[in-house]
Amino acid sequence: MALGQKGRRLGRDTGARLALFRGLVSALIVEERIATTASKAKEAKKVADRLIDLALRNDLHARRQVAKLVPDRAVAKRLFATIVPRYQKGRGGYTRIIRTGLRRGDAAPMALLELVK
Repeated sequence: MALGQKGRRLGRDTGARLALFRGLVSALIVEERIATTASKAKEAKKVADRLIDLALRNDLHARRQVAKLVPDRAVAKRLFATIVPRYQKGRGGYTRIIRTGLRRGDAAPMALLELVK
């Protein structure tokens, strides 16, 4: 990785990587716990925490920014209605990564990404 670059590319171009994060974060909001590789979980955690911070502002601009990242209206509605009220007092630390070992097929390090209750 070049000097000054942040984040992992995950073997994808920009559009595919953004689509991957949209899917992971949407699944995290709906299911509240997802199993994925450790490197994908680390990157999705950043996106999910930023999304919850946006949703905590709960103004029109924040809602539009959330809608840009999570285009499914049902998922965005769940984020604002059920997920955000849990974190009204807190400051950060909305998600956690729990390492679960190696995947059987290719020995990739796996992890659970979950929302902290």
